Amino acid sequence: MGSVPVPVSAAGGPISHAIFRVARLHRMLAGQLLREVGLHPAQELVMMQLWDRGAQRQTDLVRFLGSDAATMTRTVRRLENAGFVRRRPCAKDKRVTIVEPTAASLALRTQVESIWAQLEECTTGELSTVEQSDFLALLAQTEKNLVASAPVVGIEAPVP
Repeated sequence: MGSVPVPVSAAGGPISHAIFRVARLHRMLAGQLLREVGLHPAQELVMMQLWDRGAQRQTDLVRFLGSDAATMTRTVRRLENAGFVRRRPCAKDKRVTIVEPTAASLALRTQVESIWAQLEECTTGELSTVEQSDFLALLAQTEKNLVASAPVVGIEAPVP
């Protein structure tokens, strides 16, 4: 990215440096937009899973979102305190926690979808449809590369 010089110590990874900067800015903007509806970044991803797939085991949310159990527990607890999800033990296995969206969260869905559309518009700016398609293809290949490398460095990649 021409306007921000890559530090000499990061010269071996200019793309990684650019990804870090872009991801940080994207997350900051998402956080600002989501704050308007009482959510923090990544909480909307949990809600999207629940809205699209319905009630789920908390462990499935961990797997689908590439999170860890402790982070997901905190996220779900905060969403529960805000009234957006309800937790209950599984009828078949009391060790399993089921997370389900509440009516309050369903009312929030339209606002979150609007925020994501606004975030997408801010992110793509004046990119043409072809440039957006090319960008998505490059991101998909980058994700594929990182998923393939995840086991090598000892991390579990999220389910695509």
